[in-house]
Amino acid sequence: MIHEKRNLRTVVLEVVFLLASAAMLSLAFPSFCSRDGWPVFALFSLIPLFMVIRSASWKVVWFYGFIYGFVFYWIFNYWLSAFHPLANLLVQIIKGGEMVMLFLALKAAVSWFPSRLTALLQALFWMVYAYLAQTWFAGYPYGTIAYALFRWTVLIQIADFSGIWLLTFLLVLPQAFLGNWFSMPGQSTGLSGGNVSLPSFKSYIKTNIAAVCLFCAVVLFQLVYGIANLSYWRKAPADKSFNVATVQHNADSWAGGFATYNTNFINLRRMSLEAATQNPDMIIWSETAFVPSVRWYTEHPYQGDGKGASFDYLRNIQVLVDEFVSFGNTLGIPLLTGNPSSVLAEGETEPYTEDGDWNNKLDYNSVILFDEGTIKQTYLKQHLVPFTEHFPYEKTMPWLYNLLKANDYHWWEKGEESFVFETSNGIRFSTPICFEDVFGDLCADFADNGADLFVNMTNDSWSGSVAAERQHMAMAVFRSVENRRTMLRGTNSGITCLITPDGTVQGEMEPFKMGWKIWQVPVWEQETYGKTFYCRTADTPVRIISYISYLILAIGAVGKVLSVRRKKS
Repeated sequence: MIHEKRNLRTVVLEVVFLLASAAMLSLAFPSFCSRDGWPVFALFSLIPLFMVIRSASWKVVWFYGFIYGFVFYWIFNYWLSAFHPLANLLVQIIKGGEMVMLFLALKAAVSWFPSRLTALLQALFWMVYAYLAQTWFAGYPYGTIAYALFRWTVLIQIADFSGIWLLTFLLVLPQAFLGNWFSMPGQSTGLSGGNVSLPSFKSYIKTNIAAVCLFCAVVLFQLVYGIANLSYWRKAPADKSFNVATVQHNADSWAGGFATYNTNFINLRRMSLEAATQNPDMIIWSETAFVPSVRWYTEHPYQGDGKGASFDYLRNIQVLVDEFVSFGNTLGIPLLTGNPSSVLAEGETEPYTEDGDWNNKLDYNSVILFDEGTIKQTYLKQHLVPFTEHFPYEKTMPWLYNLLKANDYHWWEKGEESFVFETSNGIRFSTPICFEDVFGDLCADFADNGADLFVNMTNDSWSGSVAAERQHMAMAVFRSVENRRTMLRGTNSGITCLITPDGTVQGEMEPFKMGWKIWQVPVWEQETYGKTFYCRTADTPVRIISYISYLILAIGAVGKVLSVRRKKS
């Protein structure tokens, strides 16, 4: 540990280093500065952070964690303010709080363990933090460092057995190694003073030889494995080709009401009829592209004759749904679309109230496969967006629940099944809805249940930001590699594209522009190519590692307490 007296200059330098690190890491991802980000920043942007961790005292390191998380997500998620003025602030506070725990663990790696283990433990703790940060109610994988490398396909091939976790570890380890060396007494960092000397670096390598050897061996394996898999998957013949049309209608996410629903349907129908001339096997619309609920109004058609605006609305909506059913019936092509699934609550019998409203309905964000005049199959979204689609703490935090409701957030019910659709020609696919494709374990469940293809149904149009859409797409790339499944993204406004099992992004449609496109989607079937290790195990290995990290920290804490007692005695 560094025992030198801390002064204002040191504190200012530490804060500057943290801010520089946060800014560089945020720009490694797609941003307002770069379409695909500057991924090279992911290779060294954490070095200043680890310098500060070693230099800082326990009294301030937790606060530095909050600053780092707050600033990083303020830059990285700048587009969240388009969702709601408080959205970005809420994410910054939550992620800042998470970083407090991370920074304390990183400091413990410096203070409680031998120096030869510091970098290894810090990389381990960072990987575990990235996993834990996506597992709780407000889990939010955006900003995980591995996603910055989505275009470096050679390096991401290891995801088919480790997910993003080993890549995260490998990105952090050398930066922790260098950051700790730079901030050791004798190095001219401005934090500790002194002069850099080559012999001291050699000595540092010898002290940390285990970490150096492990890193070199794994990176060598990563490169060889990546080259071999790229060569294999770019030559592997697909079992089937699925001829699909995607329709990107570029509608305003926030606009509602009959006029909006009707206009959207008119545009979707027009472009679908144009695409139908190319004889696709299926036409795909995006998440909640068609509103209102087809299931509700076909099971409970409104036939009343009440007077007033509410009843006029119900009649208009019923006509719109009837038009959708008629269109789908005459289209002659299966139609896959996002559409709310509304059902009566258990025990209720009357679908409409005397006031002209729906009666005790349950709403699901869902995808329906409509064919031959009826809904053939339905998937109900399982992982809802925290705070905006789902908030389970009505009783424990009623003040926040009521605040969210006052801001017109709409709660959905949660689906329970990783459903696999199947077409008449034997194509088995699953439809992670929007936010769901950022969770590796969820998509692994789809593949493990038999999906040979992912069709992501997304609506990111509310962001008004190409960077937001590309950050989302970057995470989807890893889902294809992890499971060796093609992913077709059908979006409202972007990024509509095809992602092959090697992580290559193809045929991007121009974002925020209305249009349609025909895709020849290659399908590699499970019966031929099997399941990847990640598909079979998902996040189980990193979950086990997280328990091991708790044990390591506990051992370190006990050791530190015993050491202090020995010194006092």
